[in-house]
Amino acid sequence: MKIIAISGSLRPSSTNTALLHAVAKLAPKDLDLTIYNGLADLPHFTPELDGDTLPRVVKDWRALLEKSDGVLISTPEYAYGIPGVLKNALDWIVPSGELVDKPVATISASPSELGGSKAHASLMLTLTALAANLVEGGSVTIPFVSKKLNANGELIDINTVQSLKFLLDALVRAIIDNRK
Repeated sequence: MKIIAISGSLRPSSTNTALLHAVAKLAPKDLDLTIYNGLADLPHFTPELDGDTLPRVVKDWRALLEKSDGVLISTPEYAYGIPGVLKNALDWIVPSGELVDKPVATISASPSELGGSKAHASLMLTLTALAANLVEGGSVTIPFVSKKLNANGELIDINTVQSLKFLLDALVRAIIDNRK
């Protein structure tokens, strides 16, 4: 089973990326969870590039998603929405449809008490437009995220660990159901 995990942040010390690493540690050994690190390499989306001259990095992005059984996205909140780099990556798959009916789970984390709820709503809207299979029980918002990680970026909050376990279990169940 292959899951592609995507952090909406490019920051090396991103709490959202740290959360994806925490989920990877929770994953069973037979689950291949790969964290995609190529968002910064994708060119700005424009329909004129989507054709015979499709950039190689976009072809690779689409192929990675196509070959995956499921997707996990963790996003910070910027100006009440998802970061532009994440939106750009999702825009590249509008014409090609790699997320159509694909199980997708989401995490939104923020240092504020709202836990990135506005970014989460924005992400859900975009994923709905992409016809993704939004996993029931596969959505977590995490308020005060920086208090839930230690200085090394490791998850130390037991309730958040439990929430991420439930999210991963829900995503795996959705993938199994999707194969039937």
